[in-house]
Amino acid sequence: MGTIKLTIFFLLFALISCNNNSEKNVNIRKPGKNKLAELNSYFVQKDKERIQNYIERKNLKMKESPTGLWYMIIKEGRGEFFKDNDRIIMDYECSLLDGTPCYSSKTLGPKEIVLGKSEIESGLNEGLRLLKPGGEAAFILPPFLAYGLIGDSKAVPSRATIVYEIKVLNEK
Repeated sequence: MGTIKLTIFFLLFALISCNNNSEKNVNIRKPGKNKLAELNSYFVQKDKERIQNYIERKNLKMKESPTGLWYMIIKEGRGEFFKDNDRIIMDYECSLLDGTPCYSSKTLGPKEIVLGKSEIESGLNEGLRLLKPGGEAAFILPPFLAYGLIGDSKAVPSRATIVYEIKVLNEK
């Protein structure tokens, strides 16, 4: 009986000792909210620099919206600006900032959407509201206005900036 108590005592002592040692050797640190915000700000700034370099290289006359969408209206179109629930049919070219083609109406046919109802990139949703029927524009969507961190799991990789060239086909 004394041997059993002694064995239990040593087992408990060994378990407690192992437990204390593992706590001393493991130092897990989670990034704080400020660190994540700083990292996000860094990525947003780097994306903006890449976009500005692209615009300079291509000698484009683009403007930046308050949300970070870059746009150039080539042809305004006629009538009223598009708004929620308007049906839009458009030809488009979608590519990465380095020129890699992603999607095109030449291969997929014209895109038809209902503004505010269809699942499209938030940057494209914003950009189309700058147009009228028959309008044409170029949009540059930074990752946070496009497909974000994960991409679209098809042609758009993670954290990709995309360029849209749009020509609205429907006229009023």
